[in-house]
Amino acid sequence: MKLAYFDCFSGASGDMLLGALVDAGLELARLEAELRRLPLVDWSIRAEKTKKKGIAATQVRVTSGEHHPHRGLSEILRIIESGREAGLAPRAAERAAQIFQRLGEAEAKIHAVPVEEIHFHEVGAVDAIVDICGAAIGFELLGIEDFYASALNVGGGRIEVAHGVMPVPAPATTELVKGVPTYSTGIERELLTPTGAAILTTVVRRFGPQPPMNVAAIGYGAGQAELPSQANVLRLFVGEATADAASCDETITVIEASVDDLNPQVYAYFAERALAAGALDVSSAPLQMKKGRPGQLVTVLSPPDRAGALMDLVFRETTTIGVRSWDARRRVLAREMLRVETPYGSVAMKIARANGRVLNAAPEFEDCRRIALERNVPLKQVQAAANAAFQKLSGNDTL
Repeated sequence: MKLAYFDCFSGASGDMLLGALVDAGLELARLEAELRRLPLVDWSIRAEKTKKKGIAATQVRVTSGEHHPHRGLSEILRIIESGREAGLAPRAAERAAQIFQRLGEAEAKIHAVPVEEIHFHEVGAVDAIVDICGAAIGFELLGIEDFYASALNVGGGRIEVAHGVMPVPAPATTELVKGVPTYSTGIERELLTPTGAAILTTVVRRFGPQPPMNVAAIGYGAGQAELPSQANVLRLFVGEATADAASCDETITVIEASVDDLNPQVYAYFAERALAAGALDVSSAPLQMKKGRPGQLVTVLSPPDRAGALMDLVFRETTTIGVRSWDARRRVLAREMLRVETPYGSVAMKIARANGRVLNAAPEFEDCRRIALERNVPLKQVQAAANAAFQKLSGNDTL
């Protein structure tokens, strides 16, 4: 399984993340080609080599000629969905949407308004959309399956934004990094931007030391500012999980609520919102409640740092008046994506391994669904072809 580890000793921003990905081997032309699937106009992207305190790094610059950079969350999500319809990889589109949803919820909490009413200012501009969507696309193009990061250097001082002068870290950034290890070295500058915080806190599984991995590539993404005492770069390690990381024990928070008057349509909507807000899994099971009433048990698996926000979501979107939560240990298998060729087209297979041995393999549903619609063939036929192609490739007829 391919891992990414972000060393954020000088914080993180959207352009620093893109620069690190390009420096680690992401082809800029392929990235731009995928970004052009989004219905955005009058923008360009370029990458150039630079040095920060003697460290060679890649600086990615996105420029745009638009004059009205304010966009609402719903408009941005429509842009991403249009990109998906134009061929953007489903998982890249989903990650980008999750990042913006998380950012929108942080802004909504800061301003005490419904998330539907949030209008992004700097983050709604084309360059910020390209940064976030570009990061999601870059993760997919490099085949990165799992994400880790160091503690985050947030900076300090004051910064001027659309709403006026704000403390550093900005209020939205502060909301995003709740539950995440942060620190400041006293540099009077915004080192961790809301865009950088939103990307990292959406995708990163654990913040702390680098996990066991065989590093294959290292990328340095340059920030725009020159810092007085250190290199303004984000360092990215990309490599394969070692045998020690083939399966991973981790702590999660289990959130449960028992309800007897929840509309099934509302549950489906809640499940989508919870996953977009960072839930690891959402499920529902029938339940016999007091006085013989039928009900359902709603269960959410959450990273510990997202538990508070997800419990708030349970209260907001369901009819429950109480939730239970506790920390639990779970073990997950190492996962990777492998593409196989079928008579209908290329399909991604999700592979789960333990100690190098394949234990589970399943075709990616969105790939099969798209091909079935394009070729006008039964979905199960495409899935069967993908499984057969994987069996032939692996030489294991039991899979």
